[in-house]
Amino acid sequence: MNITSLKKRCKAALNMTLGLALSASVAGFGLASATPAHAMEPYEFASPSKMTTKALLLDVVQTGNRLVAVGENGHIILSDNQGETWQQAASVPTRNTLTSVIFLDNQTGYAVGHEATILKTSDGGNNWELQFNERRGETPLFGVYFSDAKNGIAIGGFSYAFETKDGGETWTQRSLVEDSYDDFHLNDLFTDTKGNVYIPAEYGTVYKSVDRGRTWKTLETGYDGSFWGGMGLANGNVLVYGMRGNAYLSTNNGKGWKKVTTNADQSITGGTQLADGRIVLTGLSGTVLTSQNGGKSFTSVSRIDRLSFATAAAGKNNSVLLFGDPGVKSHALK
Repeated sequence: MNITSLKKRCKAALNMTLGLALSASVAGFGLASATPAHAMEPYEFASPSKMTTKALLLDVVQTGNRLVAVGENGHIILSDNQGETWQQAASVPTRNTLTSVIFLDNQTGYAVGHEATILKTSDGGNNWELQFNERRGETPLFGVYFSDAKNGIAIGGFSYAFETKDGGETWTQRSLVEDSYDDFHLNDLFTDTKGNVYIPAEYGTVYKSVDRGRTWKTLETGYDGSFWGGMGLANGNVLVYGMRGNAYLSTNNGKGWKKVTTNADQSITGGTQLADGRIVLTGLSGTVLTSQNGGKSFTSVSRIDRLSFATAAAGKNNSVLLFGDPGVKSHALK
């Protein structure tokens, strides 16, 4: 896989048709806004497969003792033993690529993906229902956040954002920043320990909300490349990362940013913070980064397989689970 970036291939996907997708989506979203689930076009269910752990996976979340990972072809896989074994979700009503997953509690979760697909589960990830999608366009959604059981927002390509005020029964298109003409891809969505919400985007832009997603302001980081993701750290700091090994750390809730030494030149796409405080990031060409000082600096290693990964989760026995182009693989930490 080349340097065009795992996020471009995995999240934005279908790059050759994005121009057409934008015009189609603009027309389609106007018709689809506030569309209840029961009024949507017919859809196909994800097919059962023994290869789901070896196919493209783009995000993972831990809810209780369960890991839930999502990826291409509507694949959703579950593990109740820290990744030793996996099972496929029983019912997923889409074959679109899924890019992001969150859980509000051990039972209630949401996943989003291509064609503005939004799914919900109420039983811990075993079964999912389709809440929204736009089959006349190809704009992907990259992140989803709920401030409570009723109020949520989903974001994605070309600055598209949808919000719900009724637990996902209806979704309505909205502007992220009023009077903004930017069409940045909104590549991720995460919170810090104070409940502030952040969206890493293009041209070094990070959007921040202090009122749980109702309004947003633009933060400048001093970087001119794309950020693919970020995370709120346990110590209250905020870390964002993206192209060519670039990562930036804020110790004051986004007011100021400092470039981090990563010792990497490959794009960073995702990661996790372990229970002991270590931060593990991953990305293209087998890149795995580890920080033991709260994200101030990282050590970098390149896996022999040179495979590209989208994110990581804690594994057993001083290891992490890497999710990406080859599915899920265990990686031993030194």
